[in-house]
Amino acid sequence: MEFGFTTAAYVVAAVLFILSLGGLSGQESAKRAVWYGIVGMGLAVFATLIGPGSGLWLLSAILIAAGGIIGWYVATKVEMTEMPQLVAAMHSLVGLAAVFVGFNAHFELGRVLAMEPEAREALTGFAELLAHKSVIEQNILRVEVFLGIFIGAVTFTGSVIAYGKLSGKVNSAATKLPGGHMLNAGAAALSVICLIWYFNSGGFFPLFLMTLAALFIGYHLIMGIGGADMPVVVSMLNSYSGWAAAAIGFSLGNDLLIVVGALVGSSGAILSYIMCKAMNRSFISVILGGFGGTSGPAMEIDGEQVAIDVDGVATALNEADSIIIIPGYGMAVAQAQQAVSELTKKLRAQGKNVRFAIHPVAGRLPGHMNVLLAEAKVPYDIVMEMDEINEDFPDTDVAIVIGSNDIVNPAAQEDPNSPIAGMPVLECWKAKQVFVSKRGQGTGYSGIENPLFYKENTRMFYGDAKASLDSLLPKIN
Repeated sequence: MEFGFTTAAYVVAAVLFILSLGGLSGQESAKRAVWYGIVGMGLAVFATLIGPGSGLWLLSAILIAAGGIIGWYVATKVEMTEMPQLVAAMHSLVGLAAVFVGFNAHFELGRVLAMEPEAREALTGFAELLAHKSVIEQNILRVEVFLGIFIGAVTFTGSVIAYGKLSGKVNSAATKLPGGHMLNAGAAALSVICLIWYFNSGGFFPLFLMTLAALFIGYHLIMGIGGADMPVVVSMLNSYSGWAAAAIGFSLGNDLLIVVGALVGSSGAILSYIMCKAMNRSFISVILGGFGGTSGPAMEIDGEQVAIDVDGVATALNEADSIIIIPGYGMAVAQAQQAVSELTKKLRAQGKNVRFAIHPVAGRLPGHMNVLLAEAKVPYDIVMEMDEINEDFPDTDVAIVIGSNDIVNPAAQEDPNSPIAGMPVLECWKAKQVFVSKRGQGTGYSGIENPLFYKENTRMFYGDAKASLDSLLPKIN
């Protein structure tokens, strides 16, 4: 009865998770989709707690309560600008959990195999599942445990480094140890040797040695990726965490964990592929940590950055008929999305054609800008993707860039030695006038110089984005 209820509950939870994932594709259905996910997870936890092998009620209650309190505290304290590093940190926990569960499965299998056949009859829960496995099934389990620990370890250290880069605690530039890819290849080869060793011996040492190699691979892969590509990295680590969960699901014989892990892993991989295509990157090179570096000296930039005051921007906007706004991470840092929304309302009230141009990797998290604009109640139908709006810039009177750098960088098309060479960008410099809202003359997070700031039709609107827009709003007639 318990097993039947748990299986039925898992099926319902899986359906809810699928509905949740599908609903996140649209702004209108996203809130409902989140509730699908919450209900599905609640049902899954409840079914697991009362299902076969359940026990240790007090410890389970304490851990669930502690996790819930910590999650609530973090959710209320973390700002939207810190969401990318929070997501990376959550991925690291998934990876670490996969490592711990894998080691536990290894030790439990060893304990069960050391018991006399008669004593195994009294086992319950996961130990009972292990006791009834044949020799072939035990070997399959070892492979599942090995893969779960390997992917989990790569995800853990990779996510920790991603968190460090996103939060500014680790240098955002692409950094590799001497030997570069050969070190990664050597660690991967060592892991394969350890797999064969562990498969034949079942000993702990090859598993431990592989874990060290996987931890290094995760560290070195992400260290070798530059800051401009961190949105892809976050998506890729999301995929890794899903596959780690799926592998551990096979080890534990948990169907729901397999389904959820496959959903997360496949969706993260698809999103990473889409983003790589949008950046003109090779998906394989992303996985191997082989991009983010330069191939030669960068092109020299002539000219100087010309500043403009709030009156000049206001005059241009009041005279313009068509306006495209390009948001970036600087908007998130300044928490200027509400001011941007107010500016949009004022301009549209005058009958002006105002739209937003969103690059697939704007910000430091997939969909970062879309979430901010939705939070500020910007109409969804004027938020356009890069492919939908790029051809409209030549017919646009004013393009306003708010805190963006790489996604509007002409060097992607003009400089073959640029770290972002070949990456599709928003061609805002083709507009009649370009205003760039920026704190100062720095190169930004990725450290890449931007020729856009020196073009003749570009003016720099220096200052904090929110303060600059707040001063601009009263001057829009």
